[in-house]
Amino acid sequence: MTALATQMRHFGLVSTAAQRNIERQMIETGSNADYRALVCIFLSGGNDSNNMIVPRHNSSTVSNYSVYSAARNSQGLALTQAELLPISVPRLSGLEYGLHPAFGPGVTGAVNNGIHELWAQNRLAAVTNVGTLVAPMTRTQFLNNTVKRPYQLYSHPDQVTQAQGGRSDTQPFTGWAGRISDLMTPSSNPAGLIPMITSISGAQLFTAGMATLPLAIANAGTALSSVLNPSGYNTTAASNARKLALNNLRGIDLDSEVIRAASHVTDQAMMANNALQVSQEVTVTFPNTGIGSQLKQVARLIKKRGDLGVSRQIFYVQLGGFDTHSGQVNGHITLLSQLSQAMRAFYDEMVVQGMSDSVTQFTMTDFNRTFNPAGTGSGTVGSDHGWGGHCFILGGAVTIADFYGNNGANGTPFPSLAYGTADDADNGSSARGRWIPRTSNEQYAANLARWFGVPESEMETVFPKINNFGAGSLGFLQGA
Repeated sequence: MTALATQMRHFGLVSTAAQRNIERQMIETGSNADYRALVCIFLSGGNDSNNMIVPRHNSSTVSNYSVYSAARNSQGLALTQAELLPISVPRLSGLEYGLHPAFGPGVTGAVNNGIHELWAQNRLAAVTNVGTLVAPMTRTQFLNNTVKRPYQLYSHPDQVTQAQGGRSDTQPFTGWAGRISDLMTPSSNPAGLIPMITSISGAQLFTAGMATLPLAIANAGTALSSVLNPSGYNTTAASNARKLALNNLRGIDLDSEVIRAASHVTDQAMMANNALQVSQEVTVTFPNTGIGSQLKQVARLIKKRGDLGVSRQIFYVQLGGFDTHSGQVNGHITLLSQLSQAMRAFYDEMVVQGMSDSVTQFTMTDFNRTFNPAGTGSGTVGSDHGWGGHCFILGGAVTIADFYGNNGANGTPFPSLAYGTADDADNGSSARGRWIPRTSNEQYAANLARWFGVPESEMETVFPKINNFGAGSLGFLQGA
């Protein structure tokens, strides 16, 4: 209880000078001034990014379509070359790659053209072969165990914890978004009526900090005017009397740390609830899916940013079902089309709001999956737990559509799609293609944090092992 009271008190103590300063800035420059938001989309279960981004070219390099097809086609997991949606990759001398067809418009229930066409508009990019690492690691170092491996590698809960916690040498108990909020809330959102972090998918390690008090609310199926409404009250005289009595009780015994802290949190919730009573509905049509409804609620909150007094926000949404040990072909079509349609609707809404340059969506997942399929036949084939994979970044702040990340042994950030070669953690005849990441989750997240406004001097506070990977930006966001 003492720890809880300390957290809540820290969240609420703001100097009068800081409040006046932020209010003056908002009056002078408008509530959109310097606003930035990160939207984390977690693909729960371990997304098979080997089928999300595929070589479409037939050059002599190891990472070409024929190698991909030979590894996956006989068991029914390969996509055809013709159905891949083409993208150009400047970093790889213009070699053509392709996105899974579910990222285009030709899917059931589509409300837009998907995110594929945003690649050509330089609004979509990918960080390739990224994953959990304690320090940079080669295949030889992995096989000889001369560099510390991520804690409990290939385990769902442990790899989720490391991706959301921002370190892989041990089990973290705070998330990297929570630590950003600990660091930045006092200066960035001193007059905010809601916390810096909001989850539309329940409590998550990603949102947890030492002093941060995150907000967790329902998806767009619940109106913003109802997400913080105190339950058990209506407009009758008796109900109003009970509410008045509650408000009076909250002014008693404030010399107690716990009571004062609880009273303050209730005050904050009531002020935020009042601010949310006047709805500002989004303009764009969102798909009627779980992830669509979560992102629609995020878009509603961003539209209310001025009333809520926030200039920095981090959001967490989640799409589950990616643990595709079987039934991956049809399952992936459904999941990736839901992801694509929802991300595109959200981006289009940010364009309407004039906030596309200020809001960045990004994906994370437990891990990639094995290049070698599991099972046989389109109805049953799947893939097993892997390691390094690919993530998307989407928004107006994307530098240019390209592959980002550290180069591997083949001189590119895209892994060599061959068993037992320099990018494969497996060995011998049982090798299944688990790519050793060349870029750490910390490097990926640090670029997002840098764009969000975390000072370079505080980067190690948020990512304790970031110095293991050297300084410098991956460059996928402008100014980061």
